[in-house]
Amino acid sequence: MNQTSQTAHPKGLWVLFGTEMWERFNFYGMRAILTLFMVNSLMMKEADSSLIYGGFLGLCYLTPMLGGFISDRFFGNRNCIMLGGLMMAVGQLILFGSASVFSTNLDLAKTLLWVALTIIIFGNGFFKPNISSMVGSLYPKQEKSKLDTAFTIFYMGINLGAFLGQLICPLVGDVKDPGGIRDIHAFKWGFLAASLAMLIGTAVFYFLKNKYVVTPEGKPLGGLPKHNDASDFEEGESQKAVFSAKSLLLAAISFVVLFFVFRYLLAGTNPVKTIIYPIIYALGLTLAGLIISDKSLTKVELQRILVIYIVGFLLYSSGQRSNKQVHH
Repeated sequence: MNQTSQTAHPKGLWVLFGTEMWERFNFYGMRAILTLFMVNSLMMKEADSSLIYGGFLGLCYLTPMLGGFISDRFFGNRNCIMLGGLMMAVGQLILFGSASVFSTNLDLAKTLLWVALTIIIFGNGFFKPNISSMVGSLYPKQEKSKLDTAFTIFYMGINLGAFLGQLICPLVGDVKDPGGIRDIHAFKWGFLAASLAMLIGTAVFYFLKNKYVVTPEGKPLGGLPKHNDASDFEEGESQKAVFSAKSLLLAAISFVVLFFVFRYLLAGTNPVKTIIYPIIYALGLTLAGLIISDKSLTKVELQRILVIYIVGFLLYSSGQRSNKQVHH
């Protein structure tokens, strides 16, 4: 092995760095003006916009569990990154459309908002878990000690993209005149900037992935999952999921039942909350159960997933206690 390979990071890291940077620009830039747009242009109440925003973020943190699972078992990292990136870009363009027509057709603008947020939620779910998981596979086993530095560099891309997005999108989208009056027609330019950023990130990945996003041996990373016997796989490789018809039916029934249970528990609250939040809770529990019903999981994989569930539950409980203390 030459000196360069021992000291320099693979170029694929910088491809992933750039792709993730533009995606974070897109996501955080849009977030910075979303509630302002809903309140000032779509004439929503602040309480409703806050609930929509909270539900949107909740689903954005939930769908990566689904997107990562679909990638590992069916589509592969590359396809999911491309699909997720394009979906988020399209979602931002639909927000641009919503911000362009609200003054002439408010109902259409609100419908476009819901469509856009739905597409962005699923696009984020496909994109977010798959690009992060590819970083470690760029390095040979004897250079795994460099992973801490590699992920530090990768997260610098996340922070840089978030900074630029929250700087530029409000700069072009949240415009005020010298008297402090907000231009409610300018939000569309912020959404357009977010969409263009996502298109740039997706293009970077598409054109450079085959050359640089490869294993140390030069093989493409993140391709379609293999469907051989589980004994043929190295640690971290994807294989086909194995679900029984009974587990799939049970998951579907569980989602419906849990949705109505949570909707009943939230009855009497804001109507926005009685739709979005039951979906979040029901879908989260259903996906968690469906994933561990996969018969292709090894004992070690199942144990690791259960540990993640336990840690996630403890963190959630801790956060809930902290919120109650703040309110009291």
